[in-house]
Amino acid sequence: MLAPWRSPLARALHLNRSLVYARYVQLATVRPDGRPANRTVVFRGFLNETNALKFVTDTRSEKMAHLHHQPWGEVCWYFPNSREQFRLGGPLTPVTADTVDESLLKARRIQWHDLSNAARSQFAWANPGHPRDPQASFSPPPPDPNQPLPNFCLLLLQPVEVDHLQLRGDPQSRDRYWLQESGEWQQQAVNP
Repeated sequence: MLAPWRSPLARALHLNRSLVYARYVQLATVRPDGRPANRTVVFRGFLNETNALKFVTDTRSEKMAHLHHQPWGEVCWYFPNSREQFRLGGPLTPVTADTVDESLLKARRIQWHDLSNAARSQFAWANPGHPRDPQASFSPPPPDPNQPLPNFCLLLLQPVEVDHLQLRGDPQSRDRYWLQESGEWQQQAVNP
């Protein structure tokens, strides 16, 4: 069952579809020392008919080490045309070559195939965050579009809390959504 926040999010995506950068979100994780880490990632859609948001990352990246310590994350997404913000928080699930769930491995293969050659090639670059070697190649031949490289990761965010702020209007409008243990979503209008 799709969550009640999916409709306002779909509307925001539609109203901002002319802006390429409207698919960029800021993803926050927690470092092992407790400090926050934030970076921009590209929203790749939803996993099949679920509420899980899809992103891609490199298993060698710093954010993957954060997930071993604390598997939760939050994205903050601002839509300039409609002047609204979504914050979606919940557990992050990395889908890697070691994942045993065949349906998730299939989703990983499909996502890899759907990437551009340039995006796939970035996964053949040297280790992210390591000192740069002047001899390192950043123009490798495009990897096979049908076989994900071992370090390719489909990263899923399964929201359990959503905060939707509409900055238009006087007063502004804000709704919170949360997933109960029963699996039902609750919604409450709150002060902006």
